[in-house]
Amino acid sequence: MAVSGSTNFELDVSDYIEEAFERCGLEVRTGYDLKTAKRSLNLMLAEWSNRGLNQWTITQRTQTVTADDTQYSLGTDVIDILSAVVRRSSVDYSLERVSRDQYLSIPNKTSTGRPSQFFLDRQTTPNLKIWPAPDNSTDVIYYNALTRMDDADTLINTMDIPFRFYPCLAAGLAYYIAIKKAPDRIQLLKAVYEEEFDRAMQEDRDRASFNVVPRYDYLRVN
Repeated sequence: MAVSGSTNFELDVSDYIEEAFERCGLEVRTGYDLKTAKRSLNLMLAEWSNRGLNQWTITQRTQTVTADDTQYSLGTDVIDILSAVVRRSSVDYSLERVSRDQYLSIPNKTSTGRPSQFFLDRQTTPNLKIWPAPDNSTDVIYYNALTRMDDADTLINTMDIPFRFYPCLAAGLAYYIAIKKAPDRIQLLKAVYEEEFDRAMQEDRDRASFNVVPRYDYLRVN
């Protein structure tokens, strides 16, 4: 028996909504059913941003610095910055991330030089603050940004997720709809959702080796 040879299976928003309603033991009957389900889907995507690192939403972006300018507004779709370097004459130098308090404690924020630290002020429009203030307008900051997923705008849209998260999205939407329309299935669908999400996140992890080695510099033997 021949296999299909096809690997392009993909669901659009209406398919996910239909699947979710069926898991709740319901049918999509009205335009309001579609509207409330799409709203739940977008709320769930916002919740995913609070659950951890979604590898497929990481993008590398750049910001050319301006001499003496220590603050740069980023795109509103930026959730967080995972790492950053400053590139000068084709050489990359790591930027150390500091906390809000650490940045506030810098005594002279106008001192100039090659930037070595950054603080991300996570406002509605994220603001990248660097120190020291750039001493030129040619350095470029390269940063890995965790970004927001595309919304479910229309019923014919496909979703901005890899195929391994399809079961998770369907399970999660079913749970969200059950809260409103099938309370007797909430616990079951929540358990399925959490299991699917945990499995998908385990698969989506970074597989690079990571070792922790203790430092003995300051240990004193009595």
